[in-house]
Amino acid sequence: MAKPGTTVGQVLMARIEAQAALLAGLDDAVRADEPDAVHRMRVACRRLRSALRSFRRLFVPGATEDLVVELRWLAGALGRARDHEVLAERLAAEARRLPAACEPGRVAAALERWGGAEYREVRSEVVAAVDSPRRRALGEALAVLLADPPLRPRAARAAGPELSRIAAREQRRTAERVRTALAAGPEQRDHALHRARKAAKRARYAGETAVPAVGARAERYVRRMKAVQEVLGEHQDAVVAAGTLAAHAADGGEPFGYGVLYGGRLAVAEATRRRLPDVWRRAAGRKLARFD
Repeated sequence: MAKPGTTVGQVLMARIEAQAALLAGLDDAVRADEPDAVHRMRVACRRLRSALRSFRRLFVPGATEDLVVELRWLAGALGRARDHEVLAERLAAEARRLPAACEPGRVAAALERWGGAEYREVRSEVVAAVDSPRRRALGEALAVLLADPPLRPRAARAAGPELSRIAAREQRRTAERVRTALAAGPEQRDHALHRARKAAKRARYAGETAVPAVGARAERYVRRMKAVQEVLGEHQDAVVAAGTLAAHAADGGEPFGYGVLYGGRLAVAEATRRRLPDVWRRAAGRKLARFD
């Protein structure tokens, strides 16, 4: 239960302030290509954007729309580099475990060369984004938001009930997308599961915002939504990896080794789809979002 006198606006702005400080402190680390810096900056962008969207009814209408757009832009500029880096690392590691007949060392080396080339290609784009006037304007806009938050009167409401209401809304949104994905045919299924993953992530972030105010109940909500996000993330990673392997094999890569890896990724995707109903069942209870 939230401390008496704590408002939902206070909780929200504390979340935004923390993530904005994290974002501001990562520019130099990204420029220096420090390990995990791109990932941490991307996550800060996503958490900020999620806070502005999940709690948008606490803000004056239209006051945060431009910020949401700019945070999406920066996360997207960072995302290409991060996604290629992680994909190449995972596939190369998996390639090394292939049977000898697949020439694992050769396949892993080919994947590492591809990953390195892809990363070098987009690295300059990442640095250009971080050094751009648009990035500086984003930092300034966040500073203005924090200095004079454009909050509506409802932001002065008690934190507990409002945080519960928002978490429940995000849970319902995730439920709708999970149901749609589970009912989808093969042609629409991967896209629908991807949309469900994004909804689960947004619900998780809403729960994270509530944790400092309400504690254990919000932590349980975060764990359950994170589990849903992770199983759906495994599915998305497998689908993307399979597509990448198929494209490389078609372009004259290592067709035998790539084919074995491709089959493995399809098996992972199928396994995650089978796991999803049980994982979601643990996150679907109405009491899960009751924080007050």
